Amino acid sequence: MSPRDQILAVTPAYWDDACRHLSRRDRVMKKLIPRFGEARLESRGDAFTTLARSIVGQQISVKAAQSVWNKFSALVDGPATHLAPQAVNTLDPLTMRAAGLSARKTEYLLDLARHFVDGTVHVADWQQMDDEAIIAELVAIRGIGRWTAEMFLIFHLMRPNVLPLDDLGLLKGISLNYFSGEPVSRAEAREVGEAWAPYRSVATWYIWRSLDPLPVSY
Repeated sequence: MSPRDQILAVTPAYWDDACRHLSRRDRVMKKLIPRFGEARLESRGDAFTTLARSIVGQQISVKAAQSVWNKFSALVDGPATHLAPQAVNTLDPLTMRAAGLSARKTEYLLDLARHFVDGTVHVADWQQMDDEAIIAELVAIRGIGRWTAEMFLIFHLMRPNVLPLDDLGLLKGISLNYFSGEPVSRAEAREVGEAWAPYRSVATWYIWRSLDPLPVSY
């Protein structure tokens, strides 16, 4: 990781309480949680940068996304972990394309920057807003769908009770851990998730870890 990308990670204050709750309520969680020791959800970037990274990474490999991100973030002064929306908003589209961004992703990133510059998204109010209200604001931005908004709620705002039913990893993990590998429907996954409330984000994180032990951060 380059110095431009280094930033202290933040972890949720509720994590230990959530683990105790889940271990009491759910037999799978009781077995899963101890396997991963002190590893836990981490938030590293700021709101705009987290969303920008999610757009850059769409439909390409992690390695390719990192390469493009490095070139794109280098177009803007300051740390790559805190890109200024105002600076991105003034970038020339052709310059962005030269950094490896597609025409569509260039449009998406500029639209994201405009939403932040214009105040269309109420960043200062997000801590007081409920999950669905934040999702509604985010999906109004081009290039951001419900799944991306839910990942933002989990990894940036660290909301404790998000169940991303569009996430293929979550469905696969529930299939393997609860249904002996049989395919599961969204309705079945939602039913499993009901026992995880009010810490469905935490349980989802452990389900992901059961598939890939390396923690994910955005």
